[in-house]
Amino acid sequence: MSKRNNFVFKGLHIVAWIIFVGLCIEAGGLIVNFLFSLFKPDFVQNLYQKLDLTEMYKESKIVFIGIYSFILSISILKVFLFYIVIRLMQKMDLAKPFNTFVSKQILQISHYTLSIGLLSYTARQYAKNLMHHGFATDSLHPFWADSQAFVLMGAVIYIIATIFKKGVDLQNENDLTV
Repeated sequence: MSKRNNFVFKGLHIVAWIIFVGLCIEAGGLIVNFLFSLFKPDFVQNLYQKLDLTEMYKESKIVFIGIYSFILSISILKVFLFYIVIRLMQKMDLAKPFNTFVSKQILQISHYTLSIGLLSYTARQYAKNLMHHGFATDSLHPFWADSQAFVLMGAVIYIIATIFKKGVDLQNENDLTV
């Protein structure tokens, strides 16, 4: 492997770490927001992203918990997704990338990506339904705006995982015949 490819790979590894840390901070901030919303709702407007759903909380606690469950689930799934990406990048040998560990990690990445997309799409439809019932859900759109992208990306990564699995099988078969 050339030095340039190795440099690019290390750069992408650093970017993955930065994204992971950012997603951890976002998930932690949203969890703190949720807890403050339940126990000290007056302080919520001063918190992270100013996600103030106190009106929703006053109208229906079940709807409030449902929406926040979607937001927290999506945020936590994104953290797990990048954790798997970082583990993959740390343990992958670029000289011999076709092995069972890489194949399983890529398949797991596809599952998490697809889950994020489907959950985001479900949350968006739920929010649209709530809007028809008089709840203000306009501020929630950024949390699931990219649902179609995640579904499509999950499908593409699944195809890549399938190709990698076949590559591992062929490599193992080739190693046995030699």
